[in-house]
Amino acid sequence: MLTEEKSVYLTREGYAKLKEELEWRRKVRRPEIARQIEAARLEGDISENAGYDEAKYQAGMNEGRIMELEAKLKHAVIIDKSNGPAHEVSLGRTVTVRDLEFDEEEVYTIVGSAEADPSQGRISNESPIGLALMGQKVGSTVTVNTPGGEVRFKLLKIE
Repeated sequence: MLTEEKSVYLTREGYAKLKEELEWRRKVRRPEIARQIEAARLEGDISENAGYDEAKYQAGMNEGRIMELEAKLKHAVIIDKSNGPAHEVSLGRTVTVRDLEFDEEEVYTIVGSAEADPSQGRISNESPIGLALMGQKVGSTVTVNTPGGEVRFKLLKIE
């Protein structure tokens, strides 16, 4: 669960997606589950009704996610690339780095943890790589301690 003080860094698109999911959960999913609960109740004895139990479980999961989304949106800080210097890695920037061990280029967009998706090249500013890159300038070499061992990157480009 989120602490009261913790900011949730989101792009405008990420904020919009969370808001859209929250509205869907409130206006579509919640009534859908309520109908499932009512239909299961009409079947009679709910003490041994698997459909009722499942619908109640889904209701709890949905309400939990609604609370999580509300907290994230309440503490959201919109990432704006223009907030930081263009020559320095900051939230919202896309960076090109060279893995010095494998001599391969990789491109990452630095985002808040709520939007991180490494398979899409979106890494959190709190991840080992994101943390090591924050504040760096083109030409810098950073060493990152990852779960797989030490990795060295050279920062080639910041967009």
